[in-house]
Parts: sequence; structure tokens; C-alpha cells
Amino acid sequence: MTETHVTVKADSRVARKIMLRRIAACAILTAMAVLLMYLEIPLPFMPSFLKFDFSELPVLIGSFALGPVWGIVIELLKNLIHLPVTQTMGIGELSNFITGVIYVGTAGIIYRIFVSKKGAAIAMIIATLVLAAVSVPVNAFLTLPLYGSVMGFPLEAIIGMSAAVNPLVKDKLSLLLAVFVPFNLFKGFIVAGITYFVHLPLSKLINKTYNATHDPATT
Repeated sequence: MTETHVTVKADSRVARKIMLRRIAACAILTAMAVLLMYLEIPLPFMPSFLKFDFSELPVLIGSFALGPVWGIVIELLKNLIHLPVTQTMGIGELSNFITGVIYVGTAGIIYRIFVSKKGAAIAMIIATLVLAAVSVPVNAFLTLPLYGSVMGFPLEAIIGMSAAVNPLVKDKLSLLLAVFVPFNLFKGFIVAGITYFVHLPLSKLINKTYNATHDPATT
């Protein structure tokens, strides 16, 4: 056996080991995200169909520890696993996936450029602002129309439910700006705040996990 063959075989073993570590970490974080998705908390001044949960926390940590692509994979798996118990015919899960991808993907990409506690803070602040901004077109052109056409839940009913708990809601635009934007800002900053405070004790593990699940020759 030539030296080249030995090297190729060794590289193949390393690649398999790295992939197994990625899959194991992904599975653990997905399970945590799914469990947290069931712990929904109603918020004041928010309609009953909007509930806060902490499921983006393990997804965000996964995006930091494994990279943004794996964060997106965890986000996808989380929502697919939740589909059998959906109460929105999958519309809520679709919206959660799209906004979650924007959030953890943005944070993960920026964090890989600035790998530090300060970099993580900047990444999460920017990701939260992007999330809030993207929530407007996502809900205006996707989620709200689907609620009306698929579930028979018209926009007027959604505005009425929202206006009952939030006097700022008068029409579709005020619904988007006074409900969905604040909700996503709250969600993004709460998850970011928790992640920031656990980042220091987890930072070594996060960076060790990233290094252990990525081939230095390809990153």
C-alpha cells in the first residue's frame, strides 16, 4: 500500500469521525429545541396566536458551535418534528422556519467572522434586527394570506383579535408594526441575552465543537 493510499484512508476516517460528531451534536440540539418548542408562553399585548418559546436557543448555539448551515438544519428538523402536532396546518411551522433561518443564519455567519464574545453579541444584535425587519414581508405576503386561504382565518379576524389586546392595531400595517415587529424583537433579544450570558462558560465548548466538526483543510 502506497503512502498516498494510507493518507487517503486516514483522511476518510477523519471525515467520517467529523461527520458523526456533527450528526450527534445536531441530534442533541434538535431534541432540545423540540422540547422547548412545547413550552409556549403568552405575552401581554400580543394576540393568543402568538406565543413565545425558547426553541431558538439551542438552534442558535448550534449555529455558533457547528456553523450556520447546521443551525439551519436544526431549525428545519425542529419544525418538521413539530408538524404532526401543529395547530396551524403547518403555516406556523413554515413561518417559524423562515424567520428562524434568518435569525440563526445571520448570527452564525457573522460569528464565524468575529469569533469572540463581543463578536457573538454583535452577531445576535444584527440578527435580531434583521429578524424583526424580515418578519414584516414574511407575515404580510406569506403567513397572513395563508391563514386566510388555508385555515379560513381572515385578516379582519386577526386584526380584531390583535386590537382587543393592543390598541395600537387598527389595520394590516399597524398589525405588522405593532405586533409582529415587537414580538420578534422581544424573541430575538431574549434568546440573544440568554445565549450571551451562557456564552462565556460555553465558548470553549462551542469553539472546541466547531474545530472538532470541521476539517481545517476545508475551512
